[in-house]
Amino acid sequence: MTRPLTKLAAPLAGAALLWLAPGALNIAAAQADAKPAAAGAVPRMADGHPDLSGVWWGGADVGGRRPGGGGGGPPRPAAGATPPPSFTSFYKPEAAEHAKTLSDQDDPTLHCVGTAFGTLNVRLWNVGAVGQIIATPKMVVMLSETFHDYQLVPTDGRPHRKEVPPTYRGDAVGRWDGDTFVVDVTNFTDDTWMFAEGRVSSHSDALHITERYRRVDASTLEIEATVQDPKVLTGPWTVPKQTLQLAPFDQLLPLDCSTVETSAQIGSVLKRAK
Repeated sequence: MTRPLTKLAAPLAGAALLWLAPGALNIAAAQADAKPAAAGAVPRMADGHPDLSGVWWGGADVGGRRPGGGGGGPPRPAAGATPPPSFTSFYKPEAAEHAKTLSDQDDPTLHCVGTAFGTLNVRLWNVGAVGQIIATPKMVVMLSETFHDYQLVPTDGRPHRKEVPPTYRGDAVGRWDGDTFVVDVTNFTDDTWMFAEGRVSSHSDALHITERYRRVDASTLEIEATVQDPKVLTGPWTVPKQTLQLAPFDQLLPLDCSTVETSAQIGSVLKRAK
């Protein structure tokens, strides 16, 4: 099953990104028909490890409604509950001071540059609320709908590549710890943010992310992650556990970021700031 979509405008704290994709504009109808996949046995690959393949979301696209209520992405903390620590809550004093010099107009995603982690605390999604995994015994491919983003995760025991330059999303290697898939990511550039939508969250080139993926049943994927950045953080950030659902469609849409529209939005923000 595929979901139709032509245009999705995602506001980013005073600016907006325009996404273009083929098909008819019918998000509401697609989500109204969406039903959670039935739970069942964890599918496995030929080598016996759990098969993480599938399109994974929080039950709806950004701004959409999950079956049973609520918006797209992971559930929000209950009203009145203390929110869990975030990446920026571990900033060293000098990192916190640097953050004060930045604002939403400095957000790299306004120039169609993705995040180092993910706005909704799910790295698979980058900026958005849908991602796809294609798993094989020797390589796991992680795809996001936004910014043409992908991550290749070899699982054959090879080490991190030392000959490649730093990148926005880093260099990843994976291994199996029982039925849990562990992904280790290093070698980042220092010119992205951890999050988007105007959430100031710069990091350094010492960023190191470790993720643990566990398919609980046929329709549920749990992700835990730990983020370290000794140049800007006082200690490791433990990302709140995320529980994703298997989406009722089998492939992503090509959602392209247009710098033409974002340039106009940035100009508008700068005028208002004067």
